[in-house]
Amino acid sequence: MGFAMLRCLLLFFLFPLFAFAQPNMPQLLALNLSMVQVSVELPNGTTGTGSGVVVDEYHVATNCHVLANARGVSVAKYGAGHQPVALKADWKHDLCLLKFSKLPFPAVALRDSASLQYEQEVFVISYPNDTNVPQPSYGSIKALYPYDGSVIVRSDAAFSLGSSGGALFDQESRLIGITTFKSPGRNAYYYSLPVEWIRQLMAAPELLDLTSTEAPFWSLPEADRPFFMQVVLPYQNRAWDALERIASAWVSKEPANADALYYLGFAEYGLKRQHEAEQHLMRAVMINPRHLEAQLALAALAIDQGNIELAASIRDQVGHLSAEEAAVLSERIEKMAATTVN
Repeated sequence: MGFAMLRCLLLFFLFPLFAFAQPNMPQLLALNLSMVQVSVELPNGTTGTGSGVVVDEYHVATNCHVLANARGVSVAKYGAGHQPVALKADWKHDLCLLKFSKLPFPAVALRDSASLQYEQEVFVISYPNDTNVPQPSYGSIKALYPYDGSVIVRSDAAFSLGSSGGALFDQESRLIGITTFKSPGRNAYYYSLPVEWIRQLMAAPELLDLTSTEAPFWSLPEADRPFFMQVVLPYQNRAWDALERIASAWVSKEPANADALYYLGFAEYGLKRQHEAEQHLMRAVMINPRHLEAQLALAALAIDQGNIELAASIRDQVGHLSAEEAAVLSERIEKMAATTVN
């Protein structure tokens, strides 16, 4: 497929655009009512904290790693503690539900992942760094990774220690994920668990024991982790050979996965194999026209090739997804044009 056909597809699939804005203070305050701080007594006698969100009148969702092997657990709000009467645990997926006789807090609305899209604006509410007041963080969905019948949501809405078990919301204040883990380093990737797993866990048997029976999937040895985790460090460190090896295995397993194709194309771009890179990046954008990173990589290829018209066309499509990135591209295109004239 050529760039002309690709451009037509982009114009078709990029609309309708999201017209929502990030939440205002009244919306945040309303959601704060549904957020709780989770406190645990650890085996060594110290205490730990995490976050939780009320998902129905009896249950608080949080991460299992917050509770694993603790001596006791409670949730706090407005200085008052509440003791759960049972636990439902999915240790592998790191999702737990604390059950209460009754909760005096409103439950949030839930939204399944099927309708989520890349670059959709989202926000996090959690209790980072042991604060006793829930804090917001803003960003957008950067990737949706298929995993175990649903998706892992990656966003750039940052969270930190204490935010485990926090809430990722869409612009209509619906819960779309539980903030769970992030990649190492300064330019971290932030991952959340899907709402579908909460719904599935509701049918699980109740437990009275906090003893973990399985390690979370994201904490396994590097080679046993999902491909979307294995590619991060080689990608950020520009370790092109390693990135190509992992991404190639990913594409072999999931040939229609836009993210797998993007990482493979980006590795090939780093290895100066521009034709192969172009083909894989174009396939990624064909599959997912809202894949901003693939679009930006294609624009970089066009700039390298001195193709001002193509770079400007991609810039226009990028503008539908990110005004900030489109502005950066405009500057690069202007510099390229000035160099060409001179």
